[in-house]
Amino acid sequence: MNAMMRRVVVGTAAVSMALTMAACGKAGSDKKDDAASGNNKSIGLLLPENASSTRYESFDKPFIEAKVHELCADCKVEYSNAEGSASKQKQQFDTLIAQGVKVIILDAFDAKATQSWVKEAADKGVKVIAYDRLATGPVSAYVSFDNEKVGELQGQALVEALGAKAADANVVMINGDDADPNAGKFKAGAHKVLDGKVKKIVYEQSGEWKPTVAGQKIGAAISSLGKDGFQAVYSANDGMAGAIITQLKSQGINVPVGGQDAGLDAIQRLVSGDQAYTIYKAYKPLADGAAELAVDLLQGKDIKSVATSTIDSDTDKGIPATLLEPKVVTKANIKDTVIADKLYKASDICTADFAAACTAAGLQ
Repeated sequence: MNAMMRRVVVGTAAVSMALTMAACGKAGSDKKDDAASGNNKSIGLLLPENASSTRYESFDKPFIEAKVHELCADCKVEYSNAEGSASKQKQQFDTLIAQGVKVIILDAFDAKATQSWVKEAADKGVKVIAYDRLATGPVSAYVSFDNEKVGELQGQALVEALGAKAADANVVMINGDDADPNAGKFKAGAHKVLDGKVKKIVYEQSGEWKPTVAGQKIGAAISSLGKDGFQAVYSANDGMAGAIITQLKSQGINVPVGGQDAGLDAIQRLVSGDQAYTIYKAYKPLADGAAELAVDLLQGKDIKSVATSTIDSDTDKGIPATLLEPKVVTKANIKDTVIADKLYKASDICTADFAAACTAAGLQ
């Protein structure tokens, strides 16, 4: 090969290499460019915990993922669980924004802590959907149940469980976490019904959404009031109700106890007679509503057809909202609620330990 040909070959190779490197550089920047330009098709999903309730991993997450993929085949859900830590959830939130996610479905572990997060996100063009509990800050939408109505249903179900004894009944209340705005709504709704229909609320404490804490609080109530000092217990959710019932049974106390969430173990306690009622907030409509809002916001669509109401938070007013209707579940209507909605099959509920009780209840 003469000198002229060598120069041509080397020059051609150099041009080829430069083009290849340029192409590689462009390909490597596609993901960043998409995120910066708002073309990221990922939707963030941040759920609060998995200790006091099994619902988030068993229902909310898979239902949201399925609906998002139904509405947007090439959308991806980026999921994290805070595992009961507000600081961990803040890190997860920041990570999503750094990844270029443009819509985040947020079930805040500490709704009062989110104001600065949500504002920072909004300033960067990130839309936040408050899911199940109303986060502070300029959220773009909210999807949940009418939570004061939930509390009213809990109070009414407890009154009905007491029957003719209600007017003379002393009641213990174990509420949710004071930092959770939903807990305040449940409490207000329950008081709206119980005050005036029962004799007195003789002990009222926060169980912090923690079964262990609820168990300790009911133990303190027993020590303070005596075994005969109360005739019913209001528990803000099923996880705490389970611990309360265990503590009561260990002391030989049998009084009506109610909860919320329609967890499988709670439904089994309804069947066995250990728990008087639970509140069923159908997870699928809730999850579907969040997914529809998320995809619409991601695609720049009007959300008014999904968010047909408005609600005010501690920091913002007129937030577009989807508010769903809760239902009371007792032993008498298990078949017409959680089984009819295919939340559980009778075989899920009627395991060996509950077979005889299920037969008596007409579930198998």
